[in-house]
Amino acid sequence: MAHQTVEIVLRLALAVLLGGLVGLERETRRRQAGLRTFILVCLGAALMMVVSLAMPGFDDSQPVSVDPGRIAAQVVTGIGFLGAGTILREGPTIRGLTTAAGLWVVAGIGLAVGAGLYLEAVVVTLLVLVTLVALAEFEKRLPRGGHDTTLTLTIDDRPGGLGQVGSALGARGVDIRDLQLRPAGQAGQVRVEMVVRLPLRVDLVELTGALAALEAVRGVELGE
Repeated sequence: MAHQTVEIVLRLALAVLLGGLVGLERETRRRQAGLRTFILVCLGAALMMVVSLAMPGFDDSQPVSVDPGRIAAQVVTGIGFLGAGTILREGPTIRGLTTAAGLWVVAGIGLAVGAGLYLEAVVVTLLVLVTLVALAEFEKRLPRGGHDTTLTLTIDDRPGGLGQVGSALGARGVDIRDLQLRPAGQAGQVRVEMVVRLPLRVDLVELTGALAALEAVRGVELGE
């Protein structure tokens, strides 16, 4: 019993360490979700898995079978809401996607630690750090085709309006680099100011025409 308790404590401590390593990288970049948030997410996920495995009836000696994956699935669902909060927390600017993805993968690391998959958890943590640190610098040096420009739209302030715009841009290979929402001159409308990266070959007339034809769009301005 004492050995089992020590092993559980070590699992939780490892979860704190691995979550802290990823959170430290986010903290140094001054993201909303930093060191403490990542530690708590990883530790909580590990605890949920430990509790799930410790529930009576988990082993084959008991007449009732318990599926530990049910709690793990709920952890993943809960992290989805937390990740969405890190994106929306910066106001109208759409940022925080990398942090949200980091929270998601750290929850997976915590589940792996709680299940006793130590090697897998450590390897994934190292890969996450390589992705966040090394690949971030590499990405900055990549030659990118196309050029950035500003795109300002006036759309109806209703569900699905911004999604129509995103789908139209994505279908034409236009990458949204930054996005801000501001009040429009008329009630029931919103002004969407974007910095977009246009592909090397793009028909600007067709692009603006397609955006203007969307049901929710009331005005289109494309500037260099």
